[in-house]
Amino acid sequence: QVQLVESGGGLVQPGGSLRLSCAASGSISTIYTMAWYRQAPGKQRELVAQITSGGSTNYARSVQGRFTISRDNIKSTVYLQMDSLKPEDTAVYYCYLIQSGPNAWGQGTQVTVSS
Repeated sequence: QVQLVESGGGLVQPGGSLRLSCAASGSISTIYTMAWYRQAPGKQRELVAQITSGGSTNYARSVQGRFTISRDNIKSTVYLQMDSLKPEDTAVYYCYLIQSGPNAWGQGTQVTVSS
């Protein structure tokens, strides 16, 4: 079983920054991809960014150039640095681990961008 614990959400003004963290523990393979998804009210959950074990990254077009995903393999932690935040970034952000064994979702952390 895999556990994912997220932190770092909150309320921020437009143009501001937040950094999300997601720490994984439990039955984690040596090779795994970690990703951030988000879900706004009334909308489907969407991929924001993902990073492989080798460090390859992929971003949604809407966050390209503003968000940066990174990981610390020793700590089994993934980060999402979010800059130049916009009101449309408001959503619950979820961490997701993809591996050969069981995948896992985090519990979600609320990000609200508002003046």
